[in-house]
Amino acid sequence: MLAEPILAALPFAVIRIDRDDVAVYANQAAEELLGASVSYLTIGLKRVLLPDSPVFSLIARCRSLGQPVREHAVRLVLPRRGVSFEVDLDVTPLGAAGEGAVLLCVRERAILLRLDQQHQQRESARAVAALAAVLAHEIKNPLSGIRGAAQLLESNASEADRDLARMIRDEVDRIATLITRMEAFGDVPPLQRDAVNIHEVLNRVRTLAANGFARHVRIVESYDPSLPPVLGNRDQLVQLFLNLIKNAAEAVPDSSGEIVLGTAYESGLMVTSPDGRTRHQAPIRVTVRDNGTGIPDSVRANLFDPYVTTKTSGSGLGLTLVAKLVRDHGGALEFDSEPRRTEFRVFLPTASEKGTS
Repeated sequence: MLAEPILAALPFAVIRIDRDDVAVYANQAAEELLGASVSYLTIGLKRVLLPDSPVFSLIARCRSLGQPVREHAVRLVLPRRGVSFEVDLDVTPLGAAGEGAVLLCVRERAILLRLDQQHQQRESARAVAALAAVLAHEIKNPLSGIRGAAQLLESNASEADRDLARMIRDEVDRIATLITRMEAFGDVPPLQRDAVNIHEVLNRVRTLAANGFARHVRIVESYDPSLPPVLGNRDQLVQLFLNLIKNAAEAVPDSSGEIVLGTAYESGLMVTSPDGRTRHQAPIRVTVRDNGTGIPDSVRANLFDPYVTTKTSGSGLGLTLVAKLVRDHGGALEFDSEPRRTEFRVFLPTASEKGTS
């Protein structure tokens, strides 16, 4: 007899399959991964997976050998959800030889990559915070003196030299603006966070985008209206998602661009708090998906580092700021990208979430 309470507590998907490839048991992680309830899975796995899914060939091999089998980096396609991702599969025979029942374990490889991404984002945020402090201290203060000197030169210079003085003044202003933007990454007091309706934030962002930089893009909503409020700062959340949607709008085709905004509740993800002292759940998932060309392999490993960009006119600070704001909110950030489908996922705590040790 299976220890179902133990299986239910496991963080990865576990499914018990009978000899007719019917799922007779699935834990909560399996339901979330496959996007289907146990009652739906019992109708048959082939309603959830593709008929030629490698899962079925691995199950057949397990039955034929009568011993556990394993396969790494398997591409799992879920046509109902319209997604695909890499997983590690383990199939173990149950009962006596020839009965055909097996236990299928599915571990999403993205979970392993998630830790690396979060570490990268934290390091990027620390690096740019240190850079901001240096710039503010070493550069911004002397700029006012340079600008004042340029103004004096301009007032007493000839017409030809006056243009050079104006150029100095304008360049000083440009550098000061850049430093001001960088100071947003520096050490600041903790965010004032309250209960925020995430859909009100997204509606605000969508209105701003649709009347500005995303006028040429079709924006689709796929929301779970039953979500509880998130614990966050409304203005900073607006900035966070504006940056993500702006990136998406610049990546999509001019004539058929589409951005999908989605929300869902996904339990189980534990995140370290901004002060690093406690851990808490971040179950509110907000997705921004576009049908652009995708993120080049050459920049994925350093995507959240400052000044990393694929745009000729980009500053390379947008995603760095996104990573910092997510971290400041005690959340997590993930992304997947392939041609015609790039998705950023932001996980945020609920307003009722309390830190745990």
